[in-house]
Amino acid sequence: MMLISYVIVGLISGIVSGAFGIGGGTIMVPALIFLFGLTQHQAQGTALTVMLPPVFLLAVLRYYWAGHVKVQMALFIACGFVVGALLGAHFIQGVSEVHLKRAFGIFLILVGMKMAFFK
Repeated sequence: MMLISYVIVGLISGIVSGAFGIGGGTIMVPALIFLFGLTQHQAQGTALTVMLPPVFLLAVLRYYWAGHVKVQMALFIACGFVVGALLGAHFIQGVSEVHLKRAFGIFLILVGMKMAFFK
């Protein structure tokens, strides 16, 4: 039963990610914490593992075929993203569970407010 639950979380995260172009972690991280009892660190690490490049290949191809991918821009952003993800993963290890969870929640609230109420 748990394996089916994992697949359902992945399916929902993939749908939201493919539809809105957001990281599946926006759905996956809270789901892993609230549904499966992972710590914030475990949830973030697990979500990052799920989102390895092969997982997104088909969604990216679909956007590319529709003419919605700026390849050169994406390649340069990816260079920075690789370094940034490594730095972020390194520095976050020393942050307490409570502070990390609060920071993640505040981040989601701020992004949601910006998207919903501002241009």
